[in-house]
Amino acid sequence: MRKETSTNALNEKMMIDSCGMSSSLAVIGGRWKPAILCRLSYGTMRYSELKKDIVGISERMLVAQLRELEKDQIITRVVFPEVPPRVEYRLTDLGRTMKTMLDAMSDWGNMYRKHINQTQNLSTAVIAER
Repeated sequence: MRKETSTNALNEKMMIDSCGMSSSLAVIGGRWKPAILCRLSYGTMRYSELKKDIVGISERMLVAQLRELEKDQIITRVVFPEVPPRVEYRLTDLGRTMKTMLDAMSDWGNMYRKHINQTQNLSTAVIAER
């Protein structure tokens, strides 16, 4: 946890308060949030389904990221009073408004990855010819 009055924290807050893109990235940024949001954009999922579906994420990190998304009002956590307890996560109305943005980011990422792979393959081919 860093000090809220540090220069870094104040600069980050200023950027988030003045730039929509920074504000968006503050909510969805990181390694695991896009994977969580992608899966929840298709519908409600149980914690165990998310854990199984997102390869490489630790339980601690999944819980932390889910809590942050819940705090930011992007997802909602529903606990069913059963034994054993059943917990489901789903996008809120606010979270569902992100679908267009997330789809556009995915499309751009796929295009970028294809471009980079083609560029690298071309460079490798040119070097191999020499």
